[in-house]
Amino acid sequence: MSAVEANAMVSEGKLLLIDLRTPEEWRQTGVPAGARRINVRDPEGPAAFLEKVQGAVNGDKSRPIGLICRVGNRSTQAQKLLLAKGFANVVNVKEGVMGNDSGPGWIKSGLPIDACPSC
Repeated sequence: MSAVEANAMVSEGKLLLIDLRTPEEWRQTGVPAGARRINVRDPEGPAAFLEKVQGAVNGDKSRPIGLICRVGNRSTQAQKLLLAKGFANVVNVKEGVMGNDSGPGWIKSGLPIDACPSC
């Protein structure tokens, strides 16, 4: 899924977007508007990450989830993990926040960003 498509779906309430980056990254660039912040590298480990995602969807593993990170590496791995754990509708925003060969990314596409100075 492209950043533009993800933004449209978030705006329509059809997708829960999760920003998987670290608090330091959130502070540096801000967070895609409407995204939940859940660090995939949770200091308490993968089980804590999974628990936070499960909480974000209120236990509904069929809820549409979009994953975004800096350039698509962490979101690709997290997508595989969540699908393996029974989440049924997980998409990857492959171009990420900063862009890569898949596309310009959230920021360069001019999509809304929420500042996060206290993340």
